[in-house]
Amino acid sequence: MNDRYDAGYGSDQYELVGYDEYGQPVYRQIPAQQQQTYDPYAGQGQGQGQGQGYGYGYDPYAGGGQQAAPSYDTGQQAPVHDTGRQPVMPAYDPYGTGGHSAHDPYGQAAAGGRQPRVAEQTAHIPQQAGPADHATVPRQDDDERDYHTGQFAFVEQPDGDSEDVIDWLNFTENRTERREEAKRRARSRMIALVVVLALVAAGGVGYLWYAGKIPGLSSSTAKGGTTISPAAQKRDVIVVHLHNTGGGGTSTVLLVDNTTTKQGSTVLLPNSLALTDDDGTTTTLAKSVDGDGSSGTRDQLDTVLGTNIEGTWRLDTPYLQNLVDLVGNIDIDTDADVPDPDAKKKGAEPLVHQGKDQTLGGKAAVAYATYRASGEAQNAQLERFGQVMQGVLRKLSSDASAATTTVQTLAQILDPSLTDKDLGTFLAKLAELAKDGDYKTALLPVQGDGTLSAETSSSVVKDILGGTAKSPSAGSAVRVSVQNATGVKDDTEKARVVLVNGGYTFLEGGTASGTRTASEVLYSDAADKENATEVAKTLGLGTGAVRKGTVGSGADVSVVLGQDYKPSSS
Repeated sequence: MNDRYDAGYGSDQYELVGYDEYGQPVYRQIPAQQQQTYDPYAGQGQGQGQGQGYGYGYDPYAGGGQQAAPSYDTGQQAPVHDTGRQPVMPAYDPYGTGGHSAHDPYGQAAAGGRQPRVAEQTAHIPQQAGPADHATVPRQDDDERDYHTGQFAFVEQPDGDSEDVIDWLNFTENRTERREEAKRRARSRMIALVVVLALVAAGGVGYLWYAGKIPGLSSSTAKGGTTISPAAQKRDVIVVHLHNTGGGGTSTVLLVDNTTTKQGSTVLLPNSLALTDDDGTTTTLAKSVDGDGSSGTRDQLDTVLGTNIEGTWRLDTPYLQNLVDLVGNIDIDTDADVPDPDAKKKGAEPLVHQGKDQTLGGKAAVAYATYRASGEAQNAQLERFGQVMQGVLRKLSSDASAATTTVQTLAQILDPSLTDKDLGTFLAKLAELAKDGDYKTALLPVQGDGTLSAETSSSVVKDILGGTAKSPSAGSAVRVSVQNATGVKDDTEKARVVLVNGGYTFLEGGTASGTRTASEVLYSDAADKENATEVAKTLGLGTGAVRKGTVGSGADVSVVLGQDYKPSSS
């Protein structure tokens, strides 16, 4: 508790001169001649004019000006006696309104003016006590007073404004840090998003690559990213012969399941495709199906195309109609209006309308698959049959057991080499590929004379069917393809006779667009070099015509007859 100044102590007296900037009262010392003293014995004779006398030299309730108490004048400043009572401090008015009568403990009236300032004396500002505490601390002598800095009102106190500034700086700093942290989090999220998108894209491309579904890579790239040559890819092939029991004629396609690249295909075989009979006679595919039957035609196709056909499926038109009805109709894009074959009147409503996404039942599917307009090539009808087959595969169950049940329901008599279970399992695999979009239909390009050229057939024979002739079995005849470039048409037949008589299998290579001076005997495999030399001797050509080169599809040796070929010498 701080000591507070008591006007009754000591010989010094002070008067209030104002308030400092903190609202604390400021005092100054009263000169000695103006100091008021009191006579403790003078109160007895001062009763008149005051109502009642007081022993302290003033009337606190007097309405007039200040009345000084008499004192004993000894020529010296009279000592001030401390009665031990604490005078009441004047009321603190921080606003200076003067609304309350303040008690002046120094004997001056509240309404009185300031006392003249003495230049020699310095005002002392003793520590004032709080208004609620009136306790006192024993005074010490003037020389022994120990004033601490905390006892004075002007001691520097913590400034609230400083704390506000610190708080504002902290707030600004924290907000800046939060903004930077938000930016860092945003950048981190963006980087994470980019990384995730890159991983997803890489995963998608990797899956397509692994599944062999990237265009341009699927034909030669197997799952796992290993590049495999077309000849080394594994394929399952079945030949389908559609017999039109109503209008006559046949249509042939190959169903191919490439188990290496996971691609399915329908290869359309024109009826004009040139084949060779067992006796070496040249024939066509249509004649072979009618005359040699399933087994002979399959072997001849293997010879020409270099394939390994596993079985033959003879599909008569009534069975095709039942098959379409069993799978629940098909949806295909039709390219022509097909009349109803059972219609009695001309101009009747067509059975099949041209347009996209046409739904065909069994009867309509058969009519569309066998339809060939007047003047159309056989390939147009063959392509319609291919559409129907692909539509059936899209609707057929991809479950082997269910597909086998469908085949058994047809009650067909299949080729002995092909059972119901084998056909059902094979069709189920193709059905899955067709539903996934990994299926295509391709037409085997055949020249006007029914032969295959390396340029036109490479996209089908090489990419889809393997593209290389299989090695002949032990004891089988060497297959020789002959192309006539002499300019004499009969030279082809003469060469065929010579080769067949020599024990070779003759393959029709067609007629070259121009003539050539020198003949060539070509082989692609080093093991066939000796066979090529023997073929050259058989045809009466010199061994200088034998060289390594490109061999026609399905042949072991290719011969190009030039103008130096002399049939009479053979």
